[in-house]
Amino acid sequence: MIRFNRAIKPFSVLSFDLDDTLYDNRPIIKAAMKAQADYLNKLAGYQEKGPQYWQYCRELAVQQQPTLVDDVTQWRKQTLRLALSKLGFNQSDMEHHAKGAYNAFADARSNITVSDDILALLDNLSKQYTLIAITNGNAEVERFNLNNKFALVLQAGLHGKAKPHSTLFDQAAVHLGVNKNAILHIGDSLDSDVQGANNAGCQSVWLNNQTANYAYKGLADIEIADIHALTHLIKK
Repeated sequence: MIRFNRAIKPFSVLSFDLDDTLYDNRPIIKAAMKAQADYLNKLAGYQEKGPQYWQYCRELAVQQQPTLVDDVTQWRKQTLRLALSKLGFNQSDMEHHAKGAYNAFADARSNITVSDDILALLDNLSKQYTLIAITNGNAEVERFNLNNKFALVLQAGLHGKAKPHSTLFDQAAVHLGVNKNAILHIGDSLDSDVQGANNAGCQSVWLNNQTANYAYKGLADIEIADIHALTHLIKK
């Protein structure tokens, strides 16, 4: 299914969200959280705090430092420091174990294998368009088989505010030397991907293949139910 909600202007760049757009991120995050928890549960006093302790510290961290909301990597690292310091670890041990727990998470977080059919789709699209990635997540593309598929990868926190802020889209346009309406952004979230692209003056594709409630009521320029519908963009 492909539905055009608005007439599409000429574009030369296809921008992709990563998590839940090019692969199912749910089992990956579940495995990463387990790897982090396995590390932390070996430390004195952590497991005794109970299953809600991580969420409590996560919320406390962003209350103390609201800008963390735009950088999931630093948010996690600061939450780890806070959780361990509240358990009484000294500065040196706190930093050591925060790093160890984060590395356990990060190793599992980027243990991703994108399917061959998606890789083939990207290869075909790249023959006619410049492909880039704009993500709010912290998967490290260079560590799995999306490496070298994109001319540019922009990550919230590392390169600017998270979508739906326009920062990452603005940077992409400047870096590539194109007008923002020459960028067609594809993502699964109405709130971050479609709203972000629309607000930035880019064009948008909503991959509507999940059951979720969104606050954003705007329309994507194009709506698809399957990522392979993007083959319609390939000019014969």
